[in-house]
Amino acid sequence: MKSIYIHIPFCAQKCFYCAFSSYPDKLSLSGEYINALIKEMSGHKNFNAQTLYIGGGTPSVLSEENLEKLFKAVEENFGPVKNFLESTFEANPESLTEEKIILLKKYGFNRLSMGLQSSNDDILKNLGRIHDRRMFIKSYSDARSMGFDNINIDLIAGCPSQNLENFKEDISFVLTLNPEHFSVYGMEISEGTKFFKEGYAPDDALVKEMLLYAHNFLPKRAYSHYEISNFSKHGFESVHNNNYWLGGDYLGLGCAAAGYLNGTRSSNTDDLNKYINNMEKGLGVKDFEEKLEGKKKTGESAMIALRRLEGVKLTSEISGYFGQEIDALVSRRLLTKENGCIKLSEQGLFFANKVFSCFVEPFGV
Repeated sequence: MKSIYIHIPFCAQKCFYCAFSSYPDKLSLSGEYINALIKEMSGHKNFNAQTLYIGGGTPSVLSEENLEKLFKAVEENFGPVKNFLESTFEANPESLTEEKIILLKKYGFNRLSMGLQSSNDDILKNLGRIHDRRMFIKSYSDARSMGFDNINIDLIAGCPSQNLENFKEDISFVLTLNPEHFSVYGMEISEGTKFFKEGYAPDDALVKEMLLYAHNFLPKRAYSHYEISNFSKHGFESVHNNNYWLGGDYLGLGCAAAGYLNGTRSSNTDDLNKYINNMEKGLGVKDFEEKLEGKKKTGESAMIALRRLEGVKLTSEISGYFGQEIDALVSRRLLTKENGCIKLSEQGLFFANKVFSCFVEPFGV
């Protein structure tokens, strides 16, 4: 399977935890950015992909005019949006208007991913979010009434002032909305974010307790825990993200977008002005490119596949390169061996980064 990811690096306000490439103060450049993006698309015309994902940033912050221009360019270069097996659009409640939902349906998008993060208005303010619970309900209801029958909702565990009861209320609130897909992320503090600068650190034990609650509770409500941070109803796993985790090819377009094609991973510059200017001048926009081979390729493939709870088949290649590391992780009860596969244990789910570090350089447990 092949996929296309398009990055929209604009947002209305930078959330205090956000480490993604996004600019709250450069929306005036969105027209120029779409033009540059269209030029990059034209260099990959007829790339045959089965999934499309438009993420950010906040894609829904774009004007209707720029969205339509973008969607038309997608169709001109890659075919009708309605023909993709899965086409996802990321949105935040404050910028997802009825008119934009109509536009998404007009072009045939079949999946919406919405950022809630918390159902508690005070916690939302603490995160730097600019929507509230009522606003989310309105935009979600609009999307439902206009025909979206595959919606993901994002939540975060480990927010400032959040406790286990708050988190349980978040889960209960989302269940009343009955989405097809849930994403539950543990708060991670990255350098450069407002939380990092302020010295905020989530309570790891509390975050683990929250995530364990989701892990145990949501499957009882018909949401399969199929990937570290993701839960879905039967038949609603993210096809696009599964392609990432299973090592499929994906084309990354836009400022800061990453791609993986024919064993080579790459990323575009995260400098918005450089991206626009270079595309206008016909210059390259990649700032990183690497061909993965041998142990490095095997390790990265295994690491990414281990994000899925079903694990990865323990091939002779994986055993040959990482047998010692795997045995050590099994003895520490972070991995399990079962039916010829290795997979994260329940304990490993909460220490996944420690597990993954054993499959990348420098190697070792």
